[in-house]
Formats: sequence, C-alpha cells, structure tokens
Amino acid sequence: MNLKGRENMKALVLFSGGIDSTTCLAIAADKYGKDEVMTLSMSYGQKHSRELEAAEAVIKYYGVNHKKLDLSRIFEGSDCSLLKCSDEEIPLESYADQLKNTDGAPVSTYVPFRNGLFIAAAASVALSNDCSEIWYGAHSDDAAGNAYPDCSEEFNEHMRQAVFIGSGGKLSVVAPFIGINKASVVAAGLKLNVPYELTWSCYSGGDRPCGLCGTCRDRAAAFRANGIEDPALKGE
Repeated sequence: MNLKGRENMKALVLFSGGIDSTTCLAIAADKYGKDEVMTLSMSYGQKHSRELEAAEAVIKYYGVNHKKLDLSRIFEGSDCSLLKCSDEEIPLESYADQLKNTDGAPVSTYVPFRNGLFIAAAASVALSNDCSEIWYGAHSDDAAGNAYPDCSEEFNEHMRQAVFIGSGGKLSVVAPFIGINKASVVAAGLKLNVPYELTWSCYSGGDRPCGLCGTCRDRAAAFRANGIEDPALKGE
C-alpha cells in the first residue's frame, strides 16, 4: 500500500470525546491541518450522553468538521453493561479483576464488535467525503487479556486489509497507538497540548467521573505515569 505523494490527504477520525480519540484528532490535525480532518461520532445506545457532550466540546476547540451517526438499533439485543437496553451493572473494578471471572471472554463493557462496525461505517463516510484515511485510538491496554478483542493488533491488521481492499485501494486505516499503552498515548498528547480537561472517559454519566470503573482507573493511572493529575479533575 503506497499513499505517498497524494496531495491534500484527508483523515476521518473516529471520535468519542475520550483521551484516545482526542489524542488521535490532535495528531491528525497537527499532521494535516484542521481543514483536512473530519471527525465521526457514533450513538450506539450508551447509557449516558456525557462522552458525546465531551466530543462536542473538543470539536469546538479544534474547529474541525464533525459528523454523527446513530447506530443504536444494531445493539438492541445486547446485554453489554454499557447499553441502555441492558440491566447489567457497570463493574466498578479494574479490567484485570474483571478478567479473572470471564474465563477468557471479553469484559461486560465490550460492545459487540463495536470497532468493526464503526470502522466499516467510517469507511463509507470517508469515501463519500474524499478522505483517504480512517484514524482510531485503540491501544494495547484495552486489548490486554482479551478485554476488548477489537482493540488488538491482529484485529486492526485484518480490518486494515479489508478496508483497503474493499475501497479499491483508496482508503487506509491508521491506528497510531495500537502497540503502545494508555500512558504513552497521554505522553504523546501532552506534547501537543491536548485539552484533556474537556474529555470524558467514565462509563457512568454523573456530574463527575466515578473513579472506580475500569476506564476511570486506566485513565488515572495513565496521567500518574506521566507525573501529573488528570486535568479533568483539577479544582474538584
């Protein structure tokens, strides 16, 4: 695959309003300029709208073109604990502790094949808007222990090939964090002054992060590893 030499290469960033997708956006905008980058956010029936509200705030900060899709009906039969249709409680423990009880299966907050669906939908949107790349923020921490299998390097490679072939060689998938952990993602974002105070990661939808769910714990650890307090928690 060779996309070198193409002028005005445009990137579509799958965007949730969390740390990983916001850092992806910052890197893409730094590389191509904000006018050559667009974002795509998905409603998938999640129990709260806080992440989408955060996405809007970050999009306003960067001033990039933004599109939204509602894919919630696809997941209506799922018992994933993140979804409104599920009665399952969101686990308030680390992913490592959750995985001790899954017998090798993904954690309960794994939305069935979400990244596969999002990338496929993004491919159609990207091709329709003259983009040549899809960026998404999967990293090694989420793939560890099969917690989120659609964040693994193997999954990414197969999706990359499928999108490239299915688009007639016009579209590539870029996962800049696929081989690194969340602390390294934050380190990359800090170099670009990413507005992490605007982002939201918590699986709960309260006024402030719960601090106990798997993603809250991972987020806090990532900032600690970089020697700083989570900017979203300053002043609390």
